[in-house]
Amino acid sequence: MITLHEPAYAKLNLTLDVLGKREDGYHDIRSVMQTISLRDDVLIELDTGKPWVLECTDETIPCDESNLAWKAAKLYLDTMNKDPNGIRIHITKRIPTQAGLGGGSADAAAVLRALNRHYGDPLSILALAELGAGVGSDVPFCVIGGTAMAEGRGERLRKLPNMPDCIFVVCKPDFVASTPELYRRLDESVIGKRPDSQLMESALLAGDLGKVAVNLCNVFDPLVTAEHLEMNYIKSIFNSYGSIGQQMTGSGSAVYAIVTEFEYAAVICNMLKENYPQVFIAKPV
Repeated sequence: MITLHEPAYAKLNLTLDVLGKREDGYHDIRSVMQTISLRDDVLIELDTGKPWVLECTDETIPCDESNLAWKAAKLYLDTMNKDPNGIRIHITKRIPTQAGLGGGSADAAAVLRALNRHYGDPLSILALAELGAGVGSDVPFCVIGGTAMAEGRGERLRKLPNMPDCIFVVCKPDFVASTPELYRRLDESVIGKRPDSQLMESALLAGDLGKVAVNLCNVFDPLVTAEHLEMNYIKSIFNSYGSIGQQMTGSGSAVYAIVTEFEYAAVICNMLKENYPQVFIAKPV
């Protein structure tokens, strides 16, 4: 039996703009994305000689063919015409679900990277990311990681200069935001403020963390905050204890702050953890 190990890193949206609805029903987006050290761990056993099985430490996660990690394994093995003679995927879950942190996509991307490495890297990282688009919109970015501009459905990627060194504090409130409902509401409303992708790219190129923080922008953030006022409370704690920029990631409901010192991050965690047990400190990766 062969055992593979691969980390699955969460993602944050530094910017997220929705450009319009496409004929296929999806929306075109433009987003600067960043992987962070908050991660799941994926273990894959090949040559088990048994039927496929997927296990997860989070009992709320589906462990059947609907799981993105399962889909990624099947897509890769079918595409490359490989027979693993049985496979067991075990996910140690730390990334909160339904948070906008891309946990399921990160797990799928980890499966793709691990299998590709095991079979001798027949696909380049860009080809692997392109394959990942068949699993989910965030999977291509999660395959590549780092700092990148994502466009289209998220499958068109361009690497950007690395995020300046900093610390992220990520807080996941209890509520869940409906992504389809948020897209519907965006379609029916005028977007008041859109991200300036050029300014964000310039800030990254200059390695200017302050300018990165000032240019954080997510068009979904005002919609979710208007319905869930606790978002304002979380952001006020961020602001009061050293945050230089904060916003929601994806379509929520996780919200994050950028801070420059670990001490600030620790204080913010202490202030929030009683009401919000899912609070994490992370670094860019």
